[in-house]
Amino acid sequence: MKMRSRQIQPFAVYSDGKGNIYEDRNLFAVGRSGHEFYPLYLDEMIPLPEGSDLFELPGRSAIGYSRNGKLTVRQGGLAAAAFIAPAHTQLSVAAWESKANAPVLPLFAYTAVGWYANRFYVPAIRIDPDTRQDCNHFDQKVVVERGNALLLRHEGNRLVEHLVENCAFTYLCPAARNMVMGRWEAPIPVSPTCNARCIGCISKQDKQESPIPETQHRLTFVPTVEEIAGYAIPHLENAPNAVVSFGQGCEGEPLMQWELIRDAIKFIRSKTQKGVVNLNTNGSKPRAVEELFKAGLDSIRVSMNSAQPQWYESYFRPTGFSQNDAIESLSIARKYNRWASINYFVMPGFTDTPEELAALKSLIGKTNLSMIQWRNLNIDPDWLFGKTNFSNSSKPLGIKHIMDEIHSDYPSVYFGYFNPPYEVMHRWNQQVGKRS
Repeated sequence: MKMRSRQIQPFAVYSDGKGNIYEDRNLFAVGRSGHEFYPLYLDEMIPLPEGSDLFELPGRSAIGYSRNGKLTVRQGGLAAAAFIAPAHTQLSVAAWESKANAPVLPLFAYTAVGWYANRFYVPAIRIDPDTRQDCNHFDQKVVVERGNALLLRHEGNRLVEHLVENCAFTYLCPAARNMVMGRWEAPIPVSPTCNARCIGCISKQDKQESPIPETQHRLTFVPTVEEIAGYAIPHLENAPNAVVSFGQGCEGEPLMQWELIRDAIKFIRSKTQKGVVNLNTNGSKPRAVEELFKAGLDSIRVSMNSAQPQWYESYFRPTGFSQNDAIESLSIARKYNRWASINYFVMPGFTDTPEELAALKSLIGKTNLSMIQWRNLNIDPDWLFGKTNFSNSSKPLGIKHIMDEIHSDYPSVYFGYFNPPYEVMHRWNQQVGKRS
């Protein structure tokens, strides 16, 4: 008789401390949501996606369930986790037992991982079918050749130099590499400054309070309209499924330069009506957002670690704005009949509480939201919970349960990972219109 998938448990894995990952056939894999541990089963796991990375976790022992169901700390070796490829959303973070003086982990997402039938498996789903950041699209040798040619065509353009030399060549940023390749979504960073002090900021960490480095350096200058338009216009004109996006991980908050963005949008739209002009933002300046939509902005994505003000404020630590401003910016987008997304930072145990589900539903109802981008929060979970003083007695419902609830109650909300091109937004709006 065939065994039901729910009964299949993958083995726990561990690192030998030298970069080698092994399975432990005496222990079964463990997942974690918040402070709760539980066994992992294959029916909520997928093979480790191509383009993912495996990490060993210093100062942390692996945990697994013994064959008699007892949660057990493995003696020897280190805990391990997966950093899953773009377009995938984690359902469980890795479980471990921290040793004394364990270092804070760098700014990556740490998804649980197990081993079964000669393959690594992770508790995750592919949330977006778009392949724009799949690893098979990138041959770095070709990227370097195209990048050098782009530098020659835009000699003296500081923004192109930043995106090619720093982002595409050094940090291997998928968006910058796609810009170099002349396809899909191209980034437009504009702001060296920010009005928030996010705990998990990947481009600026307060050295006095944070023991971890930034994962990439922040933009050091403010570009001109000419520098922006110099490559944005040909990208919109010629790239398949073209999107250009203000607001990137290598900058602060783009609304700090909203007048520049307004002028750039007007200039771009005076030359071409093709593609999508998008803004990734914290939504802190609703009146500025409205001016950008008047100028021709097509879509907005507002970052949100939580729909609950308490946890939002404790993570973003905003200066001169609140979550209400971010919500108003989303509402303004819908007032102008434009696409409004939230960049929803997923952290199992934080994202999937009953209180968060209720707050998320309320946010969707207030804003008539177009889309949720379910993106994994890149941060050490223990450090996050400590810095935000997060404690919740409610049992996590599970990330998949949250998604199913939203799908059921708000079928018009699109799920994904990337800022969609015009064709996707148009097709989805047509489908929603037919259903209503």
